[in-house]
Amino acid sequence: MPFHVLILDADPDRRQALAALLRAAGHVAVPEGSAHTAAEGLVVEPGGAAPGFDFLAVDLRHPGLDLAALRDALAPRSELPPDPLDAAERRHILAVLAHTGGNRRRAAQLLGISRSTLLNKLRRYNEEA
Repeated sequence: MPFHVLILDADPDRRQALAALLRAAGHVAVPEGSAHTAAEGLVVEPGGAAPGFDFLAVDLRHPGLDLAALRDALAPRSELPPDPLDAAERRHILAVLAHTGGNRRRAAQLLGISRSTLLNKLRRYNEEA
């Protein structure tokens, strides 16, 4: 099954070389040098069809690239209610534990709490203490 790939790169040689490689592999490549034109290809008008790209190859150093607009085009923000504080705290604690490879002493230091407080919070969130 061929993929549809939008390529945004200011360097025309690199853009065309990548497009040629993708086409040789049986995919559909759309090379674009203008960030504005590429962004227009991602915007879905109300009632319009989806852009139809499976992948984007983007030079993040491209002049004129608006990363916030790109993010919004790829994943429009929805009005979700904020998480409860306990849920946010639990997610953060688990992220810090993952960062420390499960080292609870180091995680507690990074969180600015005692190890016993961390263990109590893990018990409260039904995580392995």
